[in-house]
Amino acid sequence: MAAPELLSILVPVFNESRTVASVIDRLMTVDLPVPREIVVINDGSSDGTRDVLDAYPVQDGAVTILHVERNAGKGAAIRLGLRHARGTIIAIQDADLELDPAQLAALVTPIVGGETKVVYGSRFLAGRPDAPWLTVLANRTLTWLTNVLFGARITDMETCYKIMRTDVARALELESNRFDIEPEITAKLLLSGHRIQELPVYFKPRQRAEGKKIGWRDGFHALRVLAGYRFGGWRPSSSTRA
Repeated sequence: MAAPELLSILVPVFNESRTVASVIDRLMTVDLPVPREIVVINDGSSDGTRDVLDAYPVQDGAVTILHVERNAGKGAAIRLGLRHARGTIIAIQDADLELDPAQLAALVTPIVGGETKVVYGSRFLAGRPDAPWLTVLANRTLTWLTNVLFGARITDMETCYKIMRTDVARALELESNRFDIEPEITAKLLLSGHRIQELPVYFKPRQRAEGKKIGWRDGFHALRVLAGYRFGGWRPSSSTRA
């Protein structure tokens, strides 16, 4: 018999003491089509995030909190969370409240219903997001390059909301430690032959003064990652192809 469905929501956190508890609260209470577990990975925060998490009232194992002593990056945090996840479906949720966790229900539903194994929440399908033009341009350029290199037709490669079957996620053999995890996941999904279904999501972008961490250097790293996986360096094994 197939294992009962369980959604593992991975929450990588670095210096988000002001918002992380609110994010967990919302993840605990949002209406979802399947049971959930929340795996919070504190990636060496130095702003009091650890104290906030240690004080959070964990109930019945629904929330697992992992502390990493030294900051290793978003990719490393996601990989650690993936190793601890018990669910049949994986979702990634940032801890900055740019994306409302209430949107997860719509993104998980097509996977639960067997329509697809991978869903992305696209910030561009609902119209131009309220973000600086340079940020929008960078995202659109990286997504366009992804489509050219891998023959895809997606609209938001850099989205945080990447939801997929756990076996699919683990078969990607993720390696990246920082924000280059985003292009790595997308490149490996496409190389493996997976169809990425996109659904619109709304987000409220932060400015760097508010704690925004990704920068222009990460865009150049993303270009290198996309080209590297397209022209060599990783191929899916026959057992992991869609």
